[in-house]
Amino acid sequence: MNTVTLKPSKEKSLLRRHPWVYANAIEHVDGKPASGATVVVRAHDGRFLARAAYSPQSQIRLRVWSFDEAEPIDHAFFKRRVQRAIAHRRTFVQGTGAVRLIFGEADGLPGLIVDHYIQDAPAGSAAPGQLVCQFMAAGVEAWKQAIVTALVGATGCPNVYERSDVTIREKEGLAQTTGVLAGEEPLETLIANENGVRYHVDVRTGHKTGFYVDQRDNRALVQAYAQDRDVLNCFCYTGGFSLAALKGGARRVVSIDSSGEALALARANVEANGFDAARAEWLDADAFRTLRRLVDEGERFDLVVLDPPKFAPAREHVDRAARAYKDINLSGFKLLRPGGLLFTYSCSGAIDADLFQKIVAGAAADARVDARILKRLGAGFDHPLLAAFPEGEYLKGLLLQIV
Repeated sequence: MNTVTLKPSKEKSLLRRHPWVYANAIEHVDGKPASGATVVVRAHDGRFLARAAYSPQSQIRLRVWSFDEAEPIDHAFFKRRVQRAIAHRRTFVQGTGAVRLIFGEADGLPGLIVDHYIQDAPAGSAAPGQLVCQFMAAGVEAWKQAIVTALVGATGCPNVYERSDVTIREKEGLAQTTGVLAGEEPLETLIANENGVRYHVDVRTGHKTGFYVDQRDNRALVQAYAQDRDVLNCFCYTGGFSLAALKGGARRVVSIDSSGEALALARANVEANGFDAARAEWLDADAFRTLRRLVDEGERFDLVVLDPPKFAPAREHVDRAARAYKDINLSGFKLLRPGGLLFTYSCSGAIDADLFQKIVAGAAADARVDARILKRLGAGFDHPLLAAFPEGEYLKGLLLQIV
C-alpha cells in the first residue's frame, strides 16, 4: 500500500476528523500512487491517521475515505456507504420527487453528488426515475463503476446519468464529461413533484443536475407565505420559487432571469400545474439592471426572493461578490412594502454565514429600513453537514421582514 507521511503537526486536522489534506501538509510519498489511488496516511511519527484518495494534481491532495485502520477500501466499502446515505434520506426526507442521495464528504464519499428524480407518472403506471451523478474528485472517479453498481442496487433505479461537466474536475486533472452510465438515455425533460408542484427537470443540460434540489424546504416556506402577496423572484431559472408562490396563492409573481431557455421551461411549468398564466410575468433580462429599474419606477412587492448564482467561486472573489450581494439586497429592500418579506441567499462557499449577514445588514442600512431576521435558511435534511467540515455549508439564507 502506498503511504503518505505528513509534516510535523500537520496531523491535527485529521485528528479532528476533517476529511481533507492539502499538498503543503505532506512530507513525502512512498511509492507512486496513481490519480484516485487509495493511500495510507501517517503522521510524522508513523501513526496511522486515515485511508484516503490521492489526487496528484489537486491542492487538496488527499480526501479521506476512512479513519478506521481496519476498514479496507473496496467494492463492499462503497456499497455500505451508499446504503447508509440512502437509509438517511428514507428516514428524514419523504414526499418529494427530487432528493439528494449523496452529498460528498457528509456521506463519506468526498467529491460525489447524486440526485434522484422520480418521474411524476399517472396513478397505476410505473416510473423508474433517474439518478444523476457528479464525480468531482479523483477518488470517486477511480471507483465510478463500483459506485454506480451500488446506487442501482440500493435504489432499484436502473437509469444513471453523469453530469460531471464541472470546472472543479480540471483541478483534479480530470476532463469534464457527461453521458449515460447505466440504463437508458434520460427524457428530454422529466417531471418531478415537490410540495404539490410539478417541475420540469432537464437533467442533461440544466443547471447542476437539472434542478436546485437544495432549495426544497425554502420553496415550501415561500409557498406558505405567498397568499395574496405580490412576489418578485430574481435569478428565477426555471421558476422554482415562482411556482411555489403561485401554488401558495400569490396575487402576482414577477420573475427575472437572463436565460430565455430557462424561462421557456418556467412557462411550461405554469402550464403543467394548471396555474393562471396571467398571474405570472417573466422578464428575460439582467437582474441587476432590472432591480434598479423597478426601484426607479416605484414598483413595490410584498415578498422578494434573491437566489443568485455563485458570486464567489474562490476566496479571491470575495470582495467583488460582497459588492454584488449588497447591490441586489439594497434593491430588494427598497422594493419591499412595509411588513414585506425578503428571502435572500448565497451559494458561495467562500462567503460564510457571518459575512453574508453583515452584507445584508449593510444593504438594509443603506436602504434606510429596519429589517429583522425571522429565520436563518439553508438546505434540507438531504444535505447534512459534518461538524468537522464547515466548508460543506455552501448554501446560506436569511428570511427578513421590513418593520
